[in-house]
Amino acid sequence: MKKHGSKKQILVTGGAGFIGSNLCEQLVKDDCNQVWSLDNYSTGSVENHVTGVAYIQGETANIADLINFNPDYIYHLGEYSRVEQSFDDIEKVWSYNKNGIFAVLQFCRKTGAKLIYSGSSTKFGDGGLGRNQSPYAWTKASNTELIENYGKWFNIPYAIVYFYNVYGKREISTGKYATLIALFKEKLRKGELLTVVSPGTQKRNFTHIDDIINGLVLVGENGYGDDFGIGSPECYTILEIAQMFGGEIKMLPERKGNRMMADTVTAKTEALGWRAEKSIKEYIKNFRDSLIN
Repeated sequence: MKKHGSKKQILVTGGAGFIGSNLCEQLVKDDCNQVWSLDNYSTGSVENHVTGVAYIQGETANIADLINFNPDYIYHLGEYSRVEQSFDDIEKVWSYNKNGIFAVLQFCRKTGAKLIYSGSSTKFGDGGLGRNQSPYAWTKASNTELIENYGKWFNIPYAIVYFYNVYGKREISTGKYATLIALFKEKLRKGELLTVVSPGTQKRNFTHIDDIINGLVLVGENGYGDDFGIGSPECYTILEIAQMFGGEIKMLPERKGNRMMADTVTAKTEALGWRAEKSIKEYIKNFRDSLIN
């Protein structure tokens, strides 16, 4: 298929998911962009569809058969993205994260698209040990190495971004893939105990979805290479976050793969002009105020 006029053709894998739908929403606001989503709807939802985006259902492993145009940019967000659950879901992790990335890279070779890949900040966790602490962490870390090599071997333009505990609009709030902030909000609404995995001193940098999307678009347009971290400098323990919500807390047993720390690597993104602007503390306060009012 020929490109439509002078518009930029942008494909977002995982475009019906939490981060992907917010990215699609931002990209489609620019009249110079034509935006497609490729999603298998494993965690994405039709409710996340954005007007003006073309949606294709399928696996990224089948990208060459499903996409019949040459994108200028591919934002590859459509991978398995949970740490603790990845031990039980290892076959799914391999299918989505290893078969998927190979197909996407081969498609980039064919089309010349620039690849913007969402790596995982787990590879920086616990002084670099985090990359091997779970099937999820290892697949994501090894994918970044494969992308770097494809860049060298086949001259593929790429940028690798790293998110730090994203929260905000369209988070998954129920089920095994629920994110922490959305889960706490849901439990507080229902008057349930806030469950914290022991020891509770795990530190995280919680980053608002708007800050994530601003960084993603900026790196997509101007970033090349690895280490484009997009994370808030504010760091809190899980227990501190639970205490900010103010509900009763129940401690759960420790779990495999649960790293204690993750260093934010944001210097390259900040050099492009990005800064985190939103605070998790203020977000939780506003949520609590909304329950009272």
